[in-house]
Order: sequence, then structure tokens, then C-alpha cells
Amino acid sequence: MWRERKGFLYGQFYSYFMTSVISSLLLFIGMQLYLFLNPQAPFSTTVILLIFACSFTFTTAVGIYFSIKANSIINKECANILLFVSALSRGKYTERIAAEENGMPEDIRGELNRLAVHMSEQANSLQRLADEKINLAQTAHTAAVMEERQRLARDLHDVVSQQLFALNMMSSAAFKVFDSNPALAKKQLEEIIGIAGKAQGEMRALLLHLRPIELSNDSLCDGIIKLIQELKGKTSLQFAASIDEIDDLSTAGQEHLFRIVQEALSNVLRHSHASKVQIILEDKSNYAYLHISDNGHGFDLSVEKITSYGLKTMRERCEEIGGVMEIRSKVGSGTYIDIRVPLKGGKA
Repeated sequence: MWRERKGFLYGQFYSYFMTSVISSLLLFIGMQLYLFLNPQAPFSTTVILLIFACSFTFTTAVGIYFSIKANSIINKECANILLFVSALSRGKYTERIAAEENGMPEDIRGELNRLAVHMSEQANSLQRLADEKINLAQTAHTAAVMEERQRLARDLHDVVSQQLFALNMMSSAAFKVFDSNPALAKKQLEEIIGIAGKAQGEMRALLLHLRPIELSNDSLCDGIIKLIQELKGKTSLQFAASIDEIDDLSTAGQEHLFRIVQEALSNVLRHSHASKVQIILEDKSNYAYLHISDNGHGFDLSVEKITSYGLKTMRERCEEIGGVMEIRSKVGSGTYIDIRVPLKGGKA
């Protein structure tokens, strides 16, 4: 800053000095012409030189004075602008530059004050946006919780409660005919075992949905492996898994794929009656490939009732991260799900 101010001051000095020299020279030349045209004039060369010296000294002194004064005013205004901008940078958007006598021009002062007003409005807008973002996030979270509660309540009512009711009725009937008709009681007990197994699968699927959606500090690979190990200990499913680390997959991509695996395994527990499940996750040609298949009963893809919720949710999650999902299944031939998601820097 001092270098710029010193340069400006030197420029002022030089300007006034050259003005003094030129004006003095013009005065000297004018006096010489006057003597040439009027030889009898009462001026001598010595007097003219003295007048030239006095003129030069006077104009130089006046120039230096006004140069210092102008530089002082400009330095003061620069300091005011610097303090004002510094205050704005510290968030003091209420600061204003007051009008002063012989101060900066009105247009500059007005523009700086309008800048402060604009920055204040921008700060208020950012605060409103932050508040709205928090409110929207809370509203979305509340809506998601309510939707999940309603879905779980519907599933419990539609499936598990009916199965428990059937178990109660059949166990009561088997107890009544246990002594008089052991064969019928045995048959009913076998049916009870089957219904109990289905109810257990439904409950495990619902509990699987209650797991946290986020991976916390786990990678996608670690999260899927932990999920498989948990299901191995709680179900009779056999898993064939090949899970690779995917380094270039975004955080949202990892969470969505993890949730898709959860949903797929939930469908296996509830609907497929499968004994074996295969899961493959690999990085191939700038894509993350996820394959999930089972040897269950399969289903008809054209039946909207079956695919209306679980598979639809999986497809929506896949599309949100720019992926493509393919489903192959038919009755008696199991189900095959293939997902391809572009990695960072790849193309869909």
C-alpha cells in the first residue's frame, strides 16, 4: 500500500514540477519577445531572469502544496474505503460511509453503501435458505419415518397377524383331535410348522428393514459382508458372495446400493422360499456391477401386485444414482437382479 501511495505522490510532484517549468519558460519566452519588439522597454535580461526564478519558485511551491494536500485527501479516502471493506469482510454489513465535506464523490460512496446493503441482503437470504433446508430435512425425515411405520404396520397386519391367527386356530384344532385322530393332528402340526416358518421369515425381513439405512463408518463392501454374516447366523440361507471394494463410488451410491441389497434379501426371505443366494459386487470398466440371484420360486414380472413396492423402490434408488437395473425371473426358476452404476469419471 505504501509503495502505491509513494508512487502516486511522486506522480503529483512530477506533474506540478513540469507545470512550473513550462509556465516559467512560457513567461520567459514572452518577456524576451516583448523586449525584442520593444527595445526601449524598462526591462533588462537580469530582471527577466529574476522574474523567471521567482515565478518558477512560486509555482513549484504551490504545486508541492497542492500535491501534498491532494495526496493527503486521497490517502484519507483510501483509508476510509479500506476500513469499510475490512468491516464488510468481517461481516459488519450495517457499516456505511457517511458523506463528508471534500470527501469521496457521491457516486463512489453510494456504490459502496449499496454493496453493503446487497451483502446484508445476501447474508439474510443465506440464513433463510439454511433454515428452510433444516426444516425441509426435518419434514422429509418425519415423512419417511411415518411412511416406514405405516408400511411396517401394513405388513404386520396383512401377513404376520394373519399367520399368527392361523397358527392359533390350527393349533387349537390339532389339540382337540390329538387323542381321537392322531393322523389328522400330525398333519395339522406339519402345516403349523410351515406357517410358523413363513411367519419367522416375514419377521426377519421386517427386522432387516429396521436396520439403519446409513453405512456409518463402514464401506459398502464391509456393510454387505456384515449383513450376510448376520443372516447366516439367523437363517438357513446359504450365501455365495464375491464382494470387492469399490473406491470410486460416491457416498450416496454406496448407501443406495447397500439399501438395494437389504431390500433384495428382504424379498428373498419373504417371498422366494430360496435356499441359496448369490451376491457379486465388482468394479469393471468404470462401472460398479451388483448381481443378486436366488434359487427360489420366482415370480411373474407382469404381475403388478408383486412388483409394486419392493422392486419399484429398488429401481428408483438405482436411477437416483444414475444406474441401470435389470430383473429376470419366472415362476419356478428363481430371480436374477443385475445393476450397473457408473463410477466417478465414467459414463452411463
